Amino acid sequence: MSKGIISKDEDYSQWFNELVIKADMAEYSPVRGCMIIKPYGYSIWEKMQSVLDKMFKDTGHSNAYFPLLIPKSFFSKEASHVEGFAKECAVVTHYRLKNDEDGQIIVDSEAKLEEELIIRPTSETIIWNTYKGWIQSYRDLPILVNQWANVMRWEMRTRMFLRTSEFLWQEGHTAHATAEEAIAETEQMLDVYADFAENWLALPVVKGRKTPNERFAGALDTYCIEALMQDGKALQAGTSHFLGQNFAKAFDVKFANKEGKLDYVWATSWGVSTRLIGALIMAHSDDAGLVLPPKLAPIQVVIVPIYKHDEELQNISTYVKGLTAELKAKGISVKFDDRDTQRPGFKFAEYELKGVPLRVAIGSRDMQNGTVELARRDTKTKETVNQEGLANHIEQLLEDIQANIYKKAFDFRAENITKVDSYDEFKRLLDEKPGFISAHWDGTPETEQKIKDETKATIRCIPLNNEQEEGVCILTGKPSSQRVLFARAY
Repeated sequence: MSKGIISKDEDYSQWFNELVIKADMAEYSPVRGCMIIKPYGYSIWEKMQSVLDKMFKDTGHSNAYFPLLIPKSFFSKEASHVEGFAKECAVVTHYRLKNDEDGQIIVDSEAKLEEELIIRPTSETIIWNTYKGWIQSYRDLPILVNQWANVMRWEMRTRMFLRTSEFLWQEGHTAHATAEEAIAETEQMLDVYADFAENWLALPVVKGRKTPNERFAGALDTYCIEALMQDGKALQAGTSHFLGQNFAKAFDVKFANKEGKLDYVWATSWGVSTRLIGALIMAHSDDAGLVLPPKLAPIQVVIVPIYKHDEELQNISTYVKGLTAELKAKGISVKFDDRDTQRPGFKFAEYELKGVPLRVAIGSRDMQNGTVELARRDTKTKETVNQEGLANHIEQLLEDIQANIYKKAFDFRAENITKVDSYDEFKRLLDEKPGFISAHWDGTPETEQKIKDETKATIRCIPLNNEQEEGVCILTGKPSSQRVLFARAY
């Protein structure tokens, strides 16, 4: 165990918290429920942003930015939306501070806003108020806009990266002439998220639809990707919403179609957040620290020299300079750690903790033999290889590591999806073998809510392309045509 991190088998929650802090990802902030993302953690978010931003632009989207503060009256226009977020809203009521008679800073009671402003929990309302001025005709459609932003949802129980009052995310908001176009957009963005999760985060996901109880507030349909963490709890890793014409009607956004008739615009919204960093940590890491898939690791390769005097270091450094240039030419991020303030053993432990996928150690004997030692973070295996062709070998190893991390997570999920046909077995398995439970449900919100109240398990999704299978609901015994995925979740 590295640097005293508690074992995840002993206390998974504590393991996660300690790992986030000790791996230099983030720390607690003076503001309750918020966090400070440190440079190492933020560099992972920057990599995620870079990849996703390209994926969005490749599918025709452009970035824009909308205000942080939203007039309170906007929220009253879409009833289910305000109901969904009302208990999480932070409200700005005044615009000035002043000193009191004792010199203390207080809120100036005379500086009360005429209308309170809401710190955005999500931006549908202000964006659709804006779109009203952008859309008159079918020629103005579609609008395909994404925003990178922060949002505020006043959470009572928080955990870094997974559920914080303020978090970073992207939110796409699109406008379309037909329901079919909007649904196609919703499904396309779900596919983008699944592609990103599986091929970059090395995180296998189930694509599905949310039940009416679990839908986004104001949506007609919510699609999601659901992942399984190592403790057997599910994590919603991304959502894409078909909003129908709800927001267009709320903000009176109409367009003249090709026949010249006025109709309300069709809408979508979709988003992923810094919660993906939490997913990355919980899906792959171990008691020694982070295990990062190479495609998202801030440092993919670290090179540690082992030497006794400056002449040996100089000799190693000359070789490493050429190797580093070769690796960088392949788009591989590499760090040469020649600090003389820390011993090699300390550096090894540090980079293991930080999840660097591949470590290269080079000593004077290696220089004589024309070899290096490679250590993989995912398998903790070491091998001595020739310096000749090393850059190509490292490039292939990083691909192998990415694939292996995904396979390990995929196999874990496969072992932890269990079919269940009785409520007693369902409750027993939730405690004895956490994971996804595939079970029949009668399709009613009342049954779903009762199962949630009694077991804390929710329907994570109705998988897309779900196999149709006649059965009976585990709780009520009423007929069911398909199984759905239940789990306890973050």
